[in-house]
Amino acid sequence: MWSWVLHRISGATIFFFLFVHVLDMALLRVSPEALNQVMETYKTPVIGLMEMGLVAAVLYHALNGIRIILIDFWKDGPRYQRQMLWVVAGVFIAALVGSLGVIGMHMVERFL
Repeated sequence: MWSWVLHRISGATIFFFLFVHVLDMALLRVSPEALNQVMETYKTPVIGLMEMGLVAAVLYHALNGIRIILIDFWKDGPRYQRQMLWVVAGVFIAALVGSLGVIGMHMVERFL
């Protein structure tokens, strides 16, 4: 149940990011200076934390999506869905720790 809820939340988060990203990039056609001003507002610690959340959402959504595909299309998928959930959780945590370490180092360089 919770994997379903998290999959929907991560999907909505990714959709929101893509919507804002397309709007930002549309500013380039209107005014490159306006785009530069918007990009400067994104260079804050709060946005850095939001980037970390986006990385977590994309990682979870991708890994859980692979699990869902295996459950749907592999004949033994339903039998092993719980084990696959634990594999997804382990890979997610390992990849998230590595990713957040890299993003954290860049944030420390930028903001401290």
